Amino acid sequence: MDSRTQDARRVGGTLDLNGSEVQPDDLLRGAVTAVGDAAYRWSIEDDRLDWGPAASMLFGISDISAIAAHRDFAARIVLDGPSRYERICLLHESDPGQGVPYELEYQIRDDFGGLRWVEDRGRWYGGADGAPAYAIGVMRAIDERHRREAQLVRLSTYDELTGLLNRVRLKEALSEALIAAQRGRQNSAFLLLAVDNLALINDAFGFDVADEVIVRVGERLSGLARRGDSFGRYAGNKFGIVLNNCSEERLDDVCERLLAEVRDKVVVTARGPVAVTVSAGSIALPGHASSVDQALARAEEALGSAKQRMRNSHVIYAPSRERDKTRLRNINVADELITALNDRRIRIAYQPIVDSHTGETCIHECLVRMERPDGTIVPAGHFVPVAEKLGLIGLLDYRVMELAVATLRERDDVKLSLNISGRTIGDRLWRDTLASHLHAESGFAERLIIEITETVAIHEIEELTDFVASFRELGCQIAIDDFGAGYTSFRNLKTLDVDLVKIDGSFVIDLVNNPDNQFFVRTLVNLAHNFNLPTVAEWVSNDAEVAMLRDFGVEYLQGFHLGEPAMSLPASRVSDPISSTRLRAAPA
Repeated sequence: MDSRTQDARRVGGTLDLNGSEVQPDDLLRGAVTAVGDAAYRWSIEDDRLDWGPAASMLFGISDISAIAAHRDFAARIVLDGPSRYERICLLHESDPGQGVPYELEYQIRDDFGGLRWVEDRGRWYGGADGAPAYAIGVMRAIDERHRREAQLVRLSTYDELTGLLNRVRLKEALSEALIAAQRGRQNSAFLLLAVDNLALINDAFGFDVADEVIVRVGERLSGLARRGDSFGRYAGNKFGIVLNNCSEERLDDVCERLLAEVRDKVVVTARGPVAVTVSAGSIALPGHASSVDQALARAEEALGSAKQRMRNSHVIYAPSRERDKTRLRNINVADELITALNDRRIRIAYQPIVDSHTGETCIHECLVRMERPDGTIVPAGHFVPVAEKLGLIGLLDYRVMELAVATLRERDDVKLSLNISGRTIGDRLWRDTLASHLHAESGFAERLIIEITETVAIHEIEELTDFVASFRELGCQIAIDDFGAGYTSFRNLKTLDVDLVKIDGSFVIDLVNNPDNQFFVRTLVNLAHNFNLPTVAEWVSNDAEVAMLRDFGVEYLQGFHLGEPAMSLPASRVSDPISSTRLRAAPA
């Protein structure tokens, strides 16, 4: 190491690329300049500012001497509240000896009429009396950081698609209105509006046009909002309005005006005009809600009621004891059902399906039951509708399938018919589990009929076609249940390639005395026979109906008159288990 390097190290210096000695102060000054920051020294006593070489570019001020005096620099600062001098020099009364640090942010006017955000960090030092004498600091450009922060604030407040208030901010506005209403300062209301049939617009025009519709509808509705009201996009196709100083008596007029604003003028989109309507649900505050969540839930409920009526409808929430009782009952039944599932107290009742000519049992339908802890058996009507409403029906279907498989394993002399819900059609776990049992156990598939309700056949035809094909390939047979209740097209029956048609029991009730039912059942049977499909009549209640249905050509009968559901199968072997060949045979 040569003597010059040793000298440089001895004084804390270093060498540049040319071998010249660089002092620490020079190194720091070069680093600050390289990153675009501006160092400065401020002589507070004589109001002088000495700037580093990057200041001109940082501030957008071509002649840096224009801000050589602090008063000139301060004249370009945009800062709310106390001045820069006050914030820096009056922060502490005196310098304890190590200087007093400071940090603040503000905007500087450049030579082009713009404003630039800077971060100002430094430390001031006191004179003999400890009062501010001079300061040394660095300024850094923070425009990009402020843009990011502003964008985050906007995203947290406004909806990206419409530019309206987002759900979070709308809930905050609703909370403020509810608190004010509860304190008696004013009545308020909350409206929830939804674009009708947006899915149809998606299908007909595409998602981009649907987004345009949402934006245009939002613009129209926001144009009717009063000053002080809060309007925003609640979710998807839904908008919310917090109406301050609005009584319940005025809600009808307000809703009608909002609906008319959308209904009476078509929405012009990039692909042409689109006729649009909205429906609304509203709730008066504070009378009908004690919390934000309750207000939102009840507005959703009112909106759901409006949508059930027709397009372009509105409903104002009103309390209902009957509805509250129903909800409480649903909650109790749901709790009871979940407990029964966990305790393995879901059972199967077996109801016989008999040959209309011989009276021999051919099939047993598996009907779900719930056993209470005291051993009493609860019929399906008590809990299945609740399970369907609350999304628990899939759990029930899975358990009934397990029980049916166990029965097939225990009794090789029975043929079972298993009902499934529309939700289960798309349940991959249910399908895979049953398929694995059918693969593992020889002869199971040939002794199992899967019943699908007619409403599922109408609405889920594509998914159902795949379901039917996969289980028929395994050897199962497929029946359409409640046939006639939903008027399934026979083209769908042909597409699905089902094996059996079960006539809805409502057409069998009072069959002997009801000519309309007689005509309908006879027509259904004839049409089914044209497709080579055997039929089953449900809810058969007397011998006269048995005779008439037999004369109509119905092959199989089911009802309490022929056998009530039993919690266990008969001990003896069924005499005539129906075969796939027989099911497909044309009627005699």
